[in-house]
Amino acid sequence: MIKLHAQPYDISANGFYFETAEEFQTKFKDNKNDYGDPVEEYEIQFIDGEDIDVDLQKAWGLNQANYADYLDAASDWDEDQKIRYIIAVGECGYSHDQVAGNPDQIDITLYECDSMKELTEQFVDEGLYGDIPKSLEFYIDYEAIARDLSIEYSQTTIAGTHYIFLCA
Repeated sequence: MIKLHAQPYDISANGFYFETAEEFQTKFKDNKNDYGDPVEEYEIQFIDGEDIDVDLQKAWGLNQANYADYLDAASDWDEDQKIRYIIAVGECGYSHDQVAGNPDQIDITLYECDSMKELTEQFVDEGLYGDIPKSLEFYIDYEAIARDLSIEYSQTTIAGTHYIFLCA
């Protein structure tokens, strides 16, 4: 479960922790500053949750206006959808509105690899460069192919896992 904190911009008020939009609304209505005035503006801070949800909130641009949609997405989306959103918005230049409705619609080619060389080896093993006789396998310059791949492909790390991706 994700735990967030609403930190008031008003220095004479106390913040509160919440896990749901309903809990935020309840505590928001009752929160007053030291002078009895209602507190209206908050910075929303991520406190506890999965590593992937930390990266999701960074890409989301978590704030008081969108925390409810973020909580819905974080609980409803699977890990692949979260990764696609994070890469599309954070790396590929898509806007939140283009992706938030359906992260699966974004055309991203995604590989879980530590390096371009590892991706190159995977491509050769899968036959993307054709059938290579065993006698020639030792002459393949994987570093050169990896440099060529790095022109189109990019690398990122999400929740401690390395990904190589191509934005279409």
